[in-house]
Amino acid sequence: MMRDIGKRLQQLKTRRSGADRIGQVDFSEGLQVLAKSLSDEPYARRATGQKHTQYALGAMQPVDANYTRISLEEAERVGKQLDTGLRARGVDVGFRLQGSVPCDIHIRGVSDVDLLVLDEGFFTYDTNGLRARSGHFTSPVAYTPLSALMRLRGSAETILKDKFPQATVDTRGAKAIKLSGGSLRRPVDVVPSHWHDTADYQTSRREADRGIQILDKSVPESVLNMPFRHIERINQHDALARSGLKKAIRLLKNVKADAVEEGSKIPLPSFDIAAAMWHADLTALAAGSVYELAIVAEATRHLDHLARNTAFAKTLMVPDGSRQIFNTPEKVEALIQLSLEMDDLSLQIGREQERLLQQIQPSRQQIDAVLRRAIVPT
Repeated sequence: MMRDIGKRLQQLKTRRSGADRIGQVDFSEGLQVLAKSLSDEPYARRATGQKHTQYALGAMQPVDANYTRISLEEAERVGKQLDTGLRARGVDVGFRLQGSVPCDIHIRGVSDVDLLVLDEGFFTYDTNGLRARSGHFTSPVAYTPLSALMRLRGSAETILKDKFPQATVDTRGAKAIKLSGGSLRRPVDVVPSHWHDTADYQTSRREADRGIQILDKSVPESVLNMPFRHIERINQHDALARSGLKKAIRLLKNVKADAVEEGSKIPLPSFDIAAAMWHADLTALAAGSVYELAIVAEATRHLDHLARNTAFAKTLMVPDGSRQIFNTPEKVEALIQLSLEMDDLSLQIGREQERLLQQIQPSRQQIDAVLRRAIVPT
């Protein structure tokens, strides 16, 4: 497939500025987003004349901190309205964030933020945990956790429609109530849930080890997630990689978004892209603190290795240890497609950085060597 780097650069700018989702925010915020989209970010003033290099530099960067702050503020605002409304109904609730925004691996200026609404009137637990075996949990509630979550979902839907009358409150989702528009400056996904005390949490008492049961109303059933362990482990590896891991994740998410826009099928969720890169060579990613394109090289090498060794790739677990990353044939095929996208991007960047590569059909090793030693002027 022909890849239009000029178009991809424009889409990257539109995505990062939030102009692609201007209809999902209030009018005044939309004007600010539009104004922001007319100015260039620092990456756009680097590698002029080297469009593929410029694209990679921009795709690796975090979203403007002010945009992220607004996302967090809007989640807090929605949470306060739910807190007031639910407590008035006798429901004791707590709130946490999950997903790409609190982990700082989101790629959109106007990015959905996931707000967990936790019914704190009860929790479930692993019966094999230390506290469970020691008899600490002896007072069961007089209702099922699933029925409580269904009530929480219904109450949250009613409250949100009442408190945000001009917003779109989409209740069709199985796991999240989606709010956008009206007075909201950012879309917010409200996710009814409750705590689950895992065996690890019963010993450590660390929130990163505590699970969340999320309602899937389409079944209905509750689904166990470990969002805080995922975020903690991504952060830990990113620190070891000197911010290179999150840059690689953002890069791959942007490449996927643009490839899909051009008609490719890459059904690999953002969560699994982050999980796959979590297994990359952290020392190689850390080199990106000096040689920025080394991150492109390592992301390309790592995906190529997995795509050529799918039996090995299928053994890799997500960072929280809950399941295998590539647990469906569709995800394996998506891995291969994303790897091919990165092969092409690396080739084009390599040719921009080393004229000799423009005259030959270089090997992956030749491209890799160029990227790992290239320095892009600031």
